[in-house]
Amino acid sequence: MSLRSPFRRLIDLVSNQPLQVGDVTSIEDGIATVTLLGGAGLLQARGATTVGARVYVRAGAIEGAAPTLPFEAIEV
Repeated sequence: MSLRSPFRRLIDLVSNQPLQVGDVTSIEDGIATVTLLGGAGLLQARGATTVGARVYVRAGAIEGAAPTLPFEAIEV
Protein backbone atom coordinates (compact mmCIF):
# COMPACT_ATOMS: atom_id res chain seq x y z
CA MET A 1 0.00 0.00 0.00
CA SER A 2 1.28 3.44 -0.92
CA LEU A 3 1.88 5.96 1.84
CA ARG A 4 1.23 8.88 -0.49
CA SER A 5 -2.02 10.73 -0.07
CA PRO A 6 -4.88 10.04 -2.52
CA PHE A 7 -4.61 13.65 -3.73
CA ARG A 8 -0.89 13.25 -4.55
CA ARG A 9 -1.61 10.03 -6.47
CA LEU A 10 -4.35 11.82 -8.45
CA ILE A 11 -1.99 14.69 -9.33
CA ASP A 12 0.64 12.17 -10.47
CA LEU A 13 -1.88 10.44 -12.74
CA VAL A 14 -3.18 13.67 -14.28
CA SER A 15 0.23 15.25 -14.83
CA ASN A 16 1.69 12.34 -16.82
CA GLN A 17 2.10 13.21 -20.48
CA PRO A 18 1.49 10.46 -23.06
CA LEU A 19 4.32 9.18 -25.24
CA GLN A 20 3.40 9.83 -28.88
CA VAL A 21 4.96 8.68 -32.15
CA GLY A 22 5.16 10.64 -35.37
CA ASP A 23 7.16 11.58 -38.44
CA VAL A 24 9.17 14.81 -38.62
CA THR A 25 7.88 16.85 -41.56
CA SER A 26 9.91 20.04 -41.11
CA ILE A 27 12.40 21.77 -38.84
CA GLU A 28 12.65 25.52 -38.35
CA ASP A 29 14.76 27.34 -35.75
CA GLY A 30 15.33 24.11 -33.80
CA ILE A 31 11.63 23.27 -33.56
CA ALA A 32 10.43 20.16 -35.39
CA THR A 33 6.90 19.79 -36.77
CA VAL A 34 5.78 16.21 -36.16
CA THR A 35 2.82 14.53 -37.91
CA LEU A 36 1.39 11.98 -35.50
CA LEU A 37 0.74 8.49 -36.79
CA GLY A 38 -2.75 7.70 -37.99
CA GLY A 39 -3.48 11.30 -38.86
CA ALA A 40 -4.04 12.19 -35.20
CA GLY A 41 -2.68 15.70 -35.78
CA LEU A 42 0.42 17.84 -35.80
CA LEU A 43 2.57 19.03 -32.96
CA GLN A 44 5.77 20.94 -32.49
CA ALA A 45 8.64 19.64 -30.40
CA ARG A 46 12.20 20.62 -29.57
CA GLY A 47 15.13 18.26 -29.87
CA ALA A 48 17.73 16.89 -32.24
CA THR A 49 16.27 15.13 -35.29
CA THR A 50 16.13 15.20 -39.09
CA VAL A 51 13.30 15.64 -41.57
CA GLY A 52 11.72 12.28 -42.36
CA ALA A 53 12.71 10.66 -39.07
CA ARG A 54 10.17 8.82 -36.92
CA VAL A 55 10.43 10.00 -33.31
CA TYR A 56 8.99 9.58 -29.82
CA VAL A 57 7.57 12.84 -28.43
CA ARG A 58 6.41 13.67 -24.91
CA ALA A 59 5.48 17.06 -23.45
CA GLY A 60 6.87 19.01 -26.41
CA ALA A 61 10.26 17.29 -26.40
CA ILE A 62 11.68 14.67 -28.75
CA GLU A 63 12.75 11.72 -26.59
CA GLY A 64 14.47 9.74 -29.32
CA ALA A 65 14.19 7.81 -32.56
CA ALA A 66 11.27 5.43 -33.03
CA PRO A 67 11.36 2.34 -35.22
CA THR A 68 9.68 2.56 -38.61
CA LEU A 69 7.06 -0.15 -38.27
CA PRO A 70 3.66 -0.50 -39.95
CA PHE A 71 0.86 1.39 -38.19
CA GLU A 72 -2.49 -0.23 -37.49
CA ALA A 73 -5.34 1.75 -35.87
CA ILE A 74 -7.88 -0.23 -33.86
CA GLU A 75 -11.09 1.35 -32.63
CA VAL A 76 -12.55 0.09 -29.38
